Amino acid sequence: MSLDKTQAAHFAAVLTEALPYIQKFTGQTFVIKLGGSACADDRLKASFARDLVLLKLVGIDPIIVHGGGPQIGKLLAELGLESRFVDGLRVTDAATMKAVEMVLGGSVNKEIVSLINHQGGAAVGITGKDGNLLRASKLRRPGPAAATDIDMGQVGEVTAVNVAVLQSLAASNFIPVVAPIGAGNDGESYNINADLVAGTLAAVTGAEKLLLLTDVPGLQDKSGATLTGLSAERVTELIADGTIHGGMLPKIQCALDAVQAGVRTAHIIDGRVPHAILLEIFSDTGVGTLITNTKNHAAAEKPS
Repeated sequence: MSLDKTQAAHFAAVLTEALPYIQKFTGQTFVIKLGGSACADDRLKASFARDLVLLKLVGIDPIIVHGGGPQIGKLLAELGLESRFVDGLRVTDAATMKAVEMVLGGSVNKEIVSLINHQGGAAVGITGKDGNLLRASKLRRPGPAAATDIDMGQVGEVTAVNVAVLQSLAASNFIPVVAPIGAGNDGESYNINADLVAGTLAAVTGAEKLLLLTDVPGLQDKSGATLTGLSAERVTELIADGTIHGGMLPKIQCALDAVQAGVRTAHIIDGRVPHAILLEIFSDTGVGTLITNTKNHAAAEKPS
């Protein structure tokens, strides 16, 4: 079926708008975090996989970090185990850690890999334990009383990254798909927040972009309007006045830390929008919240 003149003009405009962005970002690394709730729809998962294959074909090196909270919760319920959270982090005892490894290192990771490969890409699934990619230590959460910690179990924080693992995969034209599980010095497994892992990988790889796919349109102000472009300074102000709070706070803090560590831009985008990654990266308007370490966020993103 041929396009009419209006359709043809629109199609050509889309391609020409994308061209300078492709030219700007070829050869750059993007770290993309896919939340467990953002990949629940088969149609969206397929479009996400196609987007990644396209990024790789135009010379961009994507690194995928995924969560899997809903899937972990479902498995724990089936096993008769309770899900407990402290400040949005899952308390992870030994039994829960086994379920986390089954879901993150197994079913969710391999499904994403299969989707990318099915769309013509070449993805490799790994956990942070593979090749000592992510070294971790036990996360300490201050308790309500002085000199006490809340025992989070096997919840960890990143202490070191073996960047050579990711560099080797990218050099061989593979797309790494990383499950956020780290290994301690004692060999113990640690469940690490996927946003934290994504931000850390973006910083240590010198990534051009950190993209966090969520199930909300982006960062919203107190009236519910989506904030499209923010400097790191403005983000700090929004945290201080309570605009950013609750479950969004750690995600925004992760993005803020990444841009302050040298990542040029961080993006909070709605993973429920088909092809959200392409719309955010290759269009003038974008579809989410852009965070930069400069007040002139438009100049940081606009191709020269």
